[in-house]
Formats: sequence, structure tokens, C-alpha cells
Amino acid sequence: MRIFLLGALIAPLAGCATLGLKPAPKAAAPASAPSPVVAPVPKPTATSAEALDTTTAAQRAEAAERPAGGEARLGTTIASLGDPTQPGFWVRTGLVSAEAEGRIEDPKTGKSAKVTLIPSGKPAGAGSEVSLPALRLLEVPLTELPELVVYRL
Repeated sequence: MRIFLLGALIAPLAGCATLGLKPAPKAAAPASAPSPVVAPVPKPTATSAEALDTTTAAQRAEAAERPAGGEARLGTTIASLGDPTQPGFWVRTGLVSAEAEGRIEDPKTGKSAKVTLIPSGKPAGAGSEVSLPALRLLEVPLTELPELVVYRL
């Protein structure tokens, strides 16, 4: 009976090693993550595209600059407006499997925007979601589904 009681008191302590009492191992820092666009969150009362687009004129000018070269064409995609409250210049697409810097271009007008390419987890032909600032920079109507060319920088 004594051994049973002693065993019953000690057995719960065997699980202490898995309770997270040890410090968690440190995660390795990413090699080089693209710097996100720092923009304020739109006001909760914002209802227009102008009010939801919180990027600055300098950020829009930088995104409109064409790269000198060294880009790879990933393909074309049908674009729709993504979450208008998420700031920055980005595209959520199945054309990439890891986050990368890129550029989108409207072949009808030739206008382009530098963006962060974010994997959507969907097939490459499933279309893409594009940020409000990027679509405004391309000057495409927000209610249309334009075909855009996607490049990796």
C-alpha cells in the first residue's frame, strides 16, 4: 500500500519535463525579409478609397519606380481588390510559394507598381488579391478584374 501511494504521488511529476518549464529554443532569424510598408491603419469610419489608402506620396512614388532590370516574369493573373484595410503595396498570389519582392504591371496601360508578393496557397491560375494602394497606383477601376503581369525582382 505504501509503494502504491508513493507511486501515485511521484507519477504526476514525470510529466513535468513536457510542461514547458524549460526555455523555448530560439528561432533563427530570417535571412532577409522584405521591409514592410509602414502606413497608419485607416480610421474605422473610412469608406472611400482615398480614406482607406493611407500610403504617403513618397511611398507611392517609390512603388511607381521601374526597376533597372534583373526581374523574372512569373505569369499573368486575374486581380481583385484584397482587404482594403491592410496597408501597403502587396499581392496575394499563387504564383509564388514564398514571400518575395516583385512588380505588377497592367499590360493595357503599361503602368506598374512594386509590391510584396505573398503566397496565397492557391493554384497559380486561381487569381490574385491586390492591395488598394497598388490598384490605385495602376489606375485600374476597383470593381473590375484586370489581367496583370507579375514579376519577381
